[in-house]
Amino acid sequence: MNLSSISALALAGALAVSAVPAAAAGGPTAAPAHHQKAAPAAVDRIDPTYWFVGMKNPQVQLLVHGPGLASSTVEQPNYPGVTLDKVDKLTSSNYLLLSLTVRPDAKPGKLKLQFKGAKNFTYSYELRARNSDPDRTQGLTQADFVYMLMPDRFSNGDPKNDVVKSTRVNHIARDSMYARHGGDLKGIENHFGYFKQLGATAIWPTPIVENDMPKASYHGYAVTDCYKVDPRYGTNAEYVQFVKNAHKQGLKVVQDIVLNHWGSYHHLFRDQPAADWFHAFPTFTRSNYNAFTLNDPYASQIDRKLENDGWFDTTMPDVNQSNPLVATYLIQNFLWWVESTGLDGYRIDTYPYSEPQFLMAWGKAIADEYPKLALFGEAWEGTEAEQAFFAQSIFPAVNGFKSNLPGVLDFQICFGIGDVLKGDNGDLTKLYRALQGDWMYTDATRNVPFLDNHDMSRFYSVIGEDFAKYKMGLAWLLTLRGTPQLYYGTEVLMKNFSDPDGKVREDFPGGWASDKTNYFAARPGQAGEAFDYVSKLANYRKSHPVLSSGKLMQFIPQDGVYTYFRYTDAGECVMVIANNTKDAKTVDGNRFAERTAGFASGQDVVTGAPVPDLKNLAVPAHTVMVVELKK
Repeated sequence: MNLSSISALALAGALAVSAVPAAAAGGPTAAPAHHQKAAPAAVDRIDPTYWFVGMKNPQVQLLVHGPGLASSTVEQPNYPGVTLDKVDKLTSSNYLLLSLTVRPDAKPGKLKLQFKGAKNFTYSYELRARNSDPDRTQGLTQADFVYMLMPDRFSNGDPKNDVVKSTRVNHIARDSMYARHGGDLKGIENHFGYFKQLGATAIWPTPIVENDMPKASYHGYAVTDCYKVDPRYGTNAEYVQFVKNAHKQGLKVVQDIVLNHWGSYHHLFRDQPAADWFHAFPTFTRSNYNAFTLNDPYASQIDRKLENDGWFDTTMPDVNQSNPLVATYLIQNFLWWVESTGLDGYRIDTYPYSEPQFLMAWGKAIADEYPKLALFGEAWEGTEAEQAFFAQSIFPAVNGFKSNLPGVLDFQICFGIGDVLKGDNGDLTKLYRALQGDWMYTDATRNVPFLDNHDMSRFYSVIGEDFAKYKMGLAWLLTLRGTPQLYYGTEVLMKNFSDPDGKVREDFPGGWASDKTNYFAARPGQAGEAFDYVSKLANYRKSHPVLSSGKLMQFIPQDGVYTYFRYTDAGECVMVIANNTKDAKTVDGNRFAERTAGFASGQDVVTGAPVPDLKNLAVPAHTVMVVELKK
């Protein structure tokens, strides 16, 4: 998510300022929970909703909610292997916080929590066994190709969940870019075969958790319940089955998550455990959206504070991750989703906006429990160094922060490709330098290159709907290092500009039974040519490790030509040579002798045409040739 995402909400007016606490926005709000009087009653919610025996960290924090619950006491449970270490009362009278130790010898079962007070009652809390399959959470490698989509806008597989009466938006309106359109998990699952035909190996939906907001909730980035799939997408059980079915089809699942903020209708914001669970200012205060303050040696404290503590938007309260109780709540939630579903990776939204010390604690806790889990973050920064700062890199700790995030979304590759292709003779050194900056990373191959996403103008529009340049961008994307990501519809030339964002979040043609055009079934004309081009390269990449695990060597661009090689010690070699000018070029191949030595000819991976002469390379105008070298 980026700044432009705010526009979708802003167009609806000052939409939910009334949902923001008076201290934060100067508007009216319901009385805080600790001002409400209620007789003690039974527990109506515990987060996490269940937990697991056998976790490497044996401690678990239970946030228990019930009207007037704070007046109760909790007895030591009679459950072998489990001890109640501490009971904390929070500011609100509706919460207790229980700290438990679940030792390795504990068995799965029902843990009886006994509450004593004006009303005595028992709550049966479930402890589940961990899944023992070592291959369940697979992670990502360079061999993967990630297909990103928005569930609400991709395909409607279950019309029965289009309208959920209990939600604040209980209707669909496909003619409105801010309304719900009806896409769901079943719709995605119905097209697993499409992803495989394209050559994709992993699916990244935008957040699938509940977003019960009154406006523009379709995008998913204003969470209202951290433990529940949005009912308009499906149920928790259906999501678990969705991941299982994806794995059966050879597809991995990446879950999109938000650490920095929640939606203003989140149950913990509307009934706050304590005031210090969220950042607040005397009047509503946004983030300054300047992550470079975090490593600026001359930055003011107020600028750093605004970056991390300011709200992303009026409807997105900033979670106070420096509160250890909040930090634990968040860490446990994302451990819970992995263990519950077996998902393969997390994409972390707005990564730099979170509190730096929390990011280190969160990353370590997740990696300790799930070392195979892929983790990559959105660090939308303007330079290679700023981007690398938020991934594992050579940089020393700055203000106590040293990132342990394995990889990031590679905005520098995105910017480099886009800038190179905008004009007739774009500066190829921008792409070259984006890769040259890899020296700053511990392992740049864990980055995720891409061409566009749900917050950006679509790639095909950015390059002026030039099909030759389109193929150039896709060729680079699928032959560079890292794990490439494609935004839904790019493969069939979907287009538009992100002003507002809704224009680049249109429904995929054919995702609804009433659609007149169905690109899942047939792709006529240039849309079909585009799909076939992506499919050809993606499937070649999948079957040729030289592109997924090979080394990379690049040559400084000269005269509008940029060349790099992917190669292995076993002798495989692919040459990627690009002519970014309006004229055909004959390139002297002798310059590349250190990589072409021992090879006599080549074959164009896409067309199958022979490349008989590696000394004199004929490259058409605005073309990237992907050539498998032959001995």
